[in-house]
Amino acid sequence: MKKEIDQAIVMENVVKEFKVLNRHEGLRGSIRDLFSRDYRTVTAVDNISISIPGGQIVGYLGPNGAGKSTTIKMMTGVLEPTSGNLIVNGCVPYKNRTKNCENIGVVFGQRSQLWWSLPLIESFRLLKDIYLIPDRQYDEMMKLYSDLVDLEPLLHKTVRQMSLGQRTLSDILAAFLHDPKIVFLDEPTIGLDVSMKAKIRDLIKELNRMKQTTVILTTHDMGDVDALCERIVIIDHGRMIYDNDIDHLKSYFGSYRILKVRLPGDIWEETVIDESKTDVMSVISDYQKKGKLLDIKLEEISTEEVIKKIYENETNERKKISGIDKSRDNTGIAV
Repeated sequence: MKKEIDQAIVMENVVKEFKVLNRHEGLRGSIRDLFSRDYRTVTAVDNISISIPGGQIVGYLGPNGAGKSTTIKMMTGVLEPTSGNLIVNGCVPYKNRTKNCENIGVVFGQRSQLWWSLPLIESFRLLKDIYLIPDRQYDEMMKLYSDLVDLEPLLHKTVRQMSLGQRTLSDILAAFLHDPKIVFLDEPTIGLDVSMKAKIRDLIKELNRMKQTTVILTTHDMGDVDALCERIVIIDHGRMIYDNDIDHLKSYFGSYRILKVRLPGDIWEETVIDESKTDVMSVISDYQKKGKLLDIKLEEISTEEVIKKIYENETNERKKISGIDKSRDNTGIAV
């Protein structure tokens, strides 16, 4: 396997399969399951290859059940791939879990790594001892945090007394505290209000810029993607269907527009139009025949809509392939 020094993560043909018991209903079925060997194999990650250079912010996206969490768990050393090669920070994660953990930070949704009943400063000091952070480095990070966010009001507040936004902010600071080479962020802004989301996005972007930390972001919030990600990787049913920068993603669907029309009764309707196939004026004309148009807006397609289109295309392609030739591989979208 080729190793590149500047690559933070290298995956080559990584596959992860799980054996799942085919369960039976009822009491008899439950008893039968205790002795059953009737298993089926489920492929959660299917032959993914990807290289991520140091310092990049990558959005790792996909619908629920696509295989995102399984991939992250392999990168962090929690799971071992069924086959393929995986190198993180120059080592194999599941074989060198201690070494790997020294160089990564993790924030998983609302699962805090901070001590619930302790003031934030005590949690930071415990993490300092756990990661053997030198005094000088610790002091530098704390000063940096104070410069980036209004940290003082939080330091002596117990985690259980914090709002969701304050806990999330504190968890992100804790993940960066030991200056890891890679930080994994799983839905970091879920459930937060607009102002706190903006604050956390600015914090992540600034820490990435100043520390050159590689950030792997999984999210369903396209605002996070637009604000943070230089590159997007999309997977569906365990397979990678897109890997490129966000500008390319939008340009690939550059002919798409969103037509919004306001009809009598202050009713707004919107339609996604592919201008390479459909004339916008003809669509507007159809609306005029239905009733008087009060207002018209034509907007660029959003990142969220683009990704929806990719999912739709992938699903249609999968249905087409399975209906024509089930032996063919799903090659995804040609982008």
